[in-house]
Amino acid sequence: MIPHRYCGPPESGNGGWVSGHLAALVETDMDQPAVGVRLSSPPPLDRELRVEHADSVVRVLDREVLVAQGAPARAPGTYGIPLPLSVDEARQASERFDFGASHPFPTCFVCGPLREEGDGLRIFPGPVEGGARRTTAAVWRPSESSLELAWAALDCPGCWALGIEETPMVLGTMTARVLELPRVGDELVVLGWERSREGRKHYCGTALYSGERLIAHAEATWIAIDPTTIRPHHAHVEATA
Repeated sequence: MIPHRYCGPPESGNGGWVSGHLAALVETDMDQPAVGVRLSSPPPLDRELRVEHADSVVRVLDREVLVAQGAPARAPGTYGIPLPLSVDEARQASERFDFGASHPFPTCFVCGPLREEGDGLRIFPGPVEGGARRTTAAVWRPSESSLELAWAALDCPGCWALGIEETPMVLGTMTARVLELPRVGDELVVLGWERSREGRKHYCGTALYSGERLIAHAEATWIAIDPTTIRPHHAHVEATA
């Protein structure tokens, strides 16, 4: 079950949190230390879901509808990950987050400005000035620590680097490697950057730093959508990478 607290769109789960929750069920190894998750339909909230294991693949179903599946994967490449910013630099970038912009999901658990302190993560990725590509940064001080929250923190900074305020989109696939869980109370820097785009598909990378130490990183595919259609009971988002 995905509690309503962890919504992205108002009627479905936040893609990063859901992917991290699924990743916790996937067995990894030295050759495949990351987890790749594909979201096939909007994750419903507050409903019992069925989990199936087949070899190394874990599938989550809502009755007979495939919601998501995860499997061990090679770690995303570290080439191209931006160098860490200082906490002050990331905080300055976050202050450039446009709260007046058209946020498609203002109650999102990760980046929703309508979430209260201590309820949502309130990660507000703002543009980093002077970069050769579109990059966002924010500061996150965890009040709790889990694999789900690490994945969630790696989620939304990528879509803001892709311009979600201009083109509403939802997470389609995400491959992440969490090297260490975030520690409660640490001031962490999270970065997102645009990689490429092709039609409705938009590709990004994200990274989570503790000081100069990379503690988690991910690559994701986002799918442009009509935000009014994202409802778990009657909508389906094709997320084929």
